[in-house]
Amino acid sequence: MPATPLYCAADARQDAAHALAERFALPLLTQRPEQGYWLELGEERLELLTTGKHGAVYAEFVEGAAKHRREQGGGRGQPVAKAIGLKGAKELPYVVDATAGLGRDSFVLAGLGCRVTLVERSPVAAALLADALERAAGHPDTADIAARMQLVHASSIAWLAALSETERPDVVFVDPMFPDTDKKSAAAKKDMQAFQQVIGDDQDSAALLQAAIAAAKNRVVVKRPRLGAAIEGVKPSAVLDGKSTRFDLYVIKALNPALG
Repeated sequence: MPATPLYCAADARQDAAHALAERFALPLLTQRPEQGYWLELGEERLELLTTGKHGAVYAEFVEGAAKHRREQGGGRGQPVAKAIGLKGAKELPYVVDATAGLGRDSFVLAGLGCRVTLVERSPVAAALLADALERAAGHPDTADIAARMQLVHASSIAWLAALSETERPDVVFVDPMFPDTDKKSAAAKKDMQAFQQVIGDDQDSAALLQAAIAAAKNRVVVKRPRLGAAIEGVKPSAVLDGKSTRFDLYVIKALNPALG
């Protein structure tokens, strides 16, 4: 897959565009493309754009759905919080989001007080995350949350395998991108079609699950569509069902009784 280029549409942000291009190895354009997909840095934010079909895709932690979820989301009673093990927890876990994407679940967990490392191998997704984190760090409503979030641009399988004993997370969260065969779901998520087109599917989910289980101290949480297939290989220790999604839990002590 060819590298997605970056175009800067704001003269005042040329330095920021060069920094993004260098950090994430993005080809920097001097004019807006007439076709294909590209990242565009404007006055307000970085967006993934394409001609015609799709709207802009960007990561957002300050306004919109992130603000609503931050203020009205339901705290530790949210399904993702329960899956991570926050309900009733005396100590908040350190979480690695191994498929960070646009960072929505990571932001929820950081908003509940968890320290979260977001690992993303796609340079496009990582650049969008970096932009969103910078904006969140500069806003008084979200600066403390952004401070608990660290972005790593790397392959999660290799990154997890390289962790030392003292660096191991309590929980590894995995939300793999599978081919979307649900036509109704796909139609409802048109803004994400461009993102999936550029990012691609996670064809190595089984290897990632193995790496996550080897790295996590307490559990691995895999987010799936409610009727979606589980990742091949290890059978979940437990399943938390929701209306549209479910969480497959891999509890380390249950998988390795000798650790109990």
